[in-house]
Amino acid sequence: MHGYHNQLLQLTYIRIVTLFGQSGALLFALYVLHVQIDVWMLVLTLGVLALINLFTYARLHSPWPVTETELFSQLTADAVLYGAVVYQTGGATNPFIFLLLIPLLICAATLSWRFTALMALLVVLLYSSLLHYYLPILPLDTGHLHALINLFDLHITGMWLNFLLTVLLVTWFIARIQLTLRDQEQHLAVERERRIQDQQLLALATMAAGTAHELGTPLATMSVVLKDMALDHADDTELSEDIDLLQQQVAACSERLKQMASSARAADQGQVLGISELVEQLLDEWQLMRPQVGCRYEILSSTPAPQVRATLALRQALMNLLNNAADANPEDLLLTLEWDEQQIWLRIRDHGPGLPLEQSANLGKPFVTTKGKGLGIGLFLTATTLARQDGEVRLYNHPDGGTLTEVRLPIRTPAAGMERER
Repeated sequence: MHGYHNQLLQLTYIRIVTLFGQSGALLFALYVLHVQIDVWMLVLTLGVLALINLFTYARLHSPWPVTETELFSQLTADAVLYGAVVYQTGGATNPFIFLLLIPLLICAATLSWRFTALMALLVVLLYSSLLHYYLPILPLDTGHLHALINLFDLHITGMWLNFLLTVLLVTWFIARIQLTLRDQEQHLAVERERRIQDQQLLALATMAAGTAHELGTPLATMSVVLKDMALDHADDTELSEDIDLLQQQVAACSERLKQMASSARAADQGQVLGISELVEQLLDEWQLMRPQVGCRYEILSSTPAPQVRATLALRQALMNLLNNAADANPEDLLLTLEWDEQQIWLRIRDHGPGLPLEQSANLGKPFVTTKGKGLGIGLFLTATTLARQDGEVRLYNHPDGGTLTEVRLPIRTPAAGMERER
């Protein structure tokens, strides 16, 4: 919901409290104080307030946003109905006349100053009218002094109860509004950070596309030159092996550029796999690229492995983390996989130098790296990819030395995952 939905919802709660309070006060006045009140008119007024509240509560479940004008009209209706209740119960002599302040306080806390000024003018006019026009609840022609004293005591007691009720309502409502505003500010901060990340990703994608386009020509030239060299030095066995290795590397780079172009043109839906199967495939592929790295793999859960959508972006994100751990220390890496009914945890433990404290706050931002080489975009792309799937990556200094990288992924159905990606 947008607009003033939460504020209008809080107003319905306040009306419920007010209705119960006024109903209790009415019963007390009738059966304890035996005052003269037009019961049916007062019940009709409270019934109108209850019907408005029911209509408002039903309206809040509709998809239409709550506008500032609508909230002001609701508060205006409250002020008028409160005035009608006070008119029938003594007017300005009723200590609960301060109920008129509730719409004004809500208006001042939520609406613009123009609507607040209009509400202030309305409640002042209502209060001024109730000074002269009202239905008295006790006869004023009594000549007994003790009756006047009792009336004065009753008025003071009513003012104290009204003050207490007003304090409770104002405190509760303002606290709820403050909580709503903090939630909105937090949501805006998250959206602002996500927009910054999207802009950074766009810049990286533009740079990568330009680089891929520019690399096509030198790779093609290198391929032609290597073929000529292979023909010219066919009798040199050692040189031919080196030329074959270079040709394989050039072919791998060209194939990688083609994959980048094809993945950019088509949506990467990915294959639905069990998380354990995905990790095993990644380890097999990664061990071929980094055969010198020693790695142990353990599964800590005994239940069936949950399924995930193994997109190219997710594969590359996990591959970046494995490469980072291997760059820190290629010996004795420990990879553990664990899951429950809601979450998946993948932890990578290395025995490298750990994280420098002065850079720990900036890890995950583009072009920030703790290694002496690299561009510092691998962890940024990994964190962004996982965040788009409601996951996250965290890095810790392990108590026994090295770094612990923890990846968390939520478990959801493949259909829900596709909808989230869109």
